[in-house]
Amino acid sequence: MIPPAHAPAFLDTAGWTGAEILPLAGDASFRRYFRVMRGDETAVLMDAPPQHEDSRPFLAVARHLETIGFRAPRILAENLDAGLILLEDFGDARMKEVIDAEPAAEHLIYGQAIDLLADLHGAAAGTLPPYDMPVYQREAGLFPEWYMPAVGLTADADAYTAAWDAALAPIANDQSITVLRDYHAENIMLLGDGSLGLLDFQDALAGHAAYDLVSLLQDARRDVDPALERAMIDRYAARRPFDEAAYALLGAQRNAKILGIFTRLWKRDGKPRYLAFQPRVWRYLERDLAHPALAPVRAWFDAHVPAQARASFWADHAA
Repeated sequence: MIPPAHAPAFLDTAGWTGAEILPLAGDASFRRYFRVMRGDETAVLMDAPPQHEDSRPFLAVARHLETIGFRAPRILAENLDAGLILLEDFGDARMKEVIDAEPAAEHLIYGQAIDLLADLHGAAAGTLPPYDMPVYQREAGLFPEWYMPAVGLTADADAYTAAWDAALAPIANDQSITVLRDYHAENIMLLGDGSLGLLDFQDALAGHAAYDLVSLLQDARRDVDPALERAMIDRYAARRPFDEAAYALLGAQRNAKILGIFTRLWKRDGKPRYLAFQPRVWRYLERDLAHPALAPVRAWFDAHVPAQARASFWADHAA
């Protein structure tokens, strides 16, 4: 986590001459984050090398969210050719760690995150690209592409695609709301004014309301008690329409995608730490597949992925 050599010059142009640059975080992409400190002032420097990351969607979504009344980090300075963006610092009170330290606050904080989604789903999606069948299929296709060979299996990819086409057809054209696509406890910040700050939203699309509910309540990185999940679904349903079948469909689609992504991070990118999450993701996927709306997809998994290639496989492989 050494800052790029051109970072001080960028900070000079942004009015942060002489600021200290400290490592903050990396993520599953090529993006890296640094905290910039000058006296009592702080900001966050995002390093997104332009040969690997297109930061224009991040800027566009951040401004869209601000326009419709939500807390994305304010853009303080940007140089896309250099791959650098200076952002408002949301601090260190991330939802996951706050709940880990204060378990009694879990219900309250999840309720706040659900209320944010209900508010977001009442706002216009603007000009975001559509979350349509080609996108769903491209994401779900990461499972046969990366997961299957990693566990020594071959896939009937055409049958897999046909199964998803059949299952997702009832909801694939619902593109009415902003879908953040990675809305979970590691991407939500608790801010000093009591509001929630949003992170990692650059891939936002206009899609179905159930997707971000799944992201939050079927969290690949932490256990969400089924009773809490149910209570939060009921909380959402008290304010906005909720479709149980869509929740299962998009849960299965997202979890199949995540199994593929985490396997790719291991095989291609040398990041085996994500393998520890695979058993949890399998539990979510198998529960989602039990819904009648997933019958064609469940049949494919039953035919092609035996029990020993599912959650139990990762006991010997997780870092």
